[in-house]
Amino acid sequence: MKLAVLSALVSAAAAFTGSAPAKSSTALKAKYADELGAQVPLGYWDPLRVLSHVDNDEKFTFFREAEITHGRVAMLAMLGQLVVRAGFHWDGDFEGVAYADIPPGFAAFDVMPAGLKADIIATMAFLQCGVRNIEGTGNEFPGDYRNGWIDFGWDNFTDEQKLKKRAIELNNGRAAMMGITGLMVHEQLHTSLPIIGQL
Repeated sequence: MKLAVLSALVSAAAAFTGSAPAKSSTALKAKYADELGAQVPLGYWDPLRVLSHVDNDEKFTFFREAEITHGRVAMLAMLGQLVVRAGFHWDGDFEGVAYADIPPGFAAFDVMPAGLKADIIATMAFLQCGVRNIEGTGNEFPGDYRNGWIDFGWDNFTDEQKLKKRAIELNNGRAAMMGITGLMVHEQLHTSLPIIGQL
C-alpha cells in the first residue's frame, strides 16, 4: 500500500516539472546515441531524462557502471528467487535456523538470523569497496572487475565479440532489474503468478 501511495505521489509531482530544453536533449542524444546499450528494439531510450544531468564522460561512466552492477545483482536475485521457489536450498543451518526454513523474498527478513543479515551486508560492502578498480588485468570498461587475477578467456575474444557479450550482459541485466522489481511488487500485492505461484 505504501508503495502505491509513493508511486502516486511521485507521478503527481512529475506532472509539475518543466520540460528540458530541446537543444540539450538533442545534443545529449547525439553524444550517447552510439554508446553500448543504445540498441534494437528501443535504440537510445531515456524516458526519465537521466542523461540530461550528465555533462561529462566521467558521470556517464559512473551511471553505466551502476547500471551494470545493479543488473548483475538483479540477475542473481532473479536466479535466487527461482531456485528457492523451485525447492532447492542449502543444507545445514545458521545460528539454529535451517536454510530450508528461510523463505524467498521479503519474508526471509523475518526469519533470517541477525548474524546472517550482518554477513550479507558485510559481503556487499566488501564487494562494493574492496574489489573495484584494482590495477592490473581489467578496468577496460565500466564494470570490468577482473582486477588482475581472473580472465575466463576474455582476452581471446575479438573486439566485436567483446562488444556483443557486453551488450548481452547489459540487456540481461536490464531485463532482470525489471523482473525482480515485478516480483517484489507482486509479492507485496500477494499475487499468484504462473510458474512461480503464490508470492
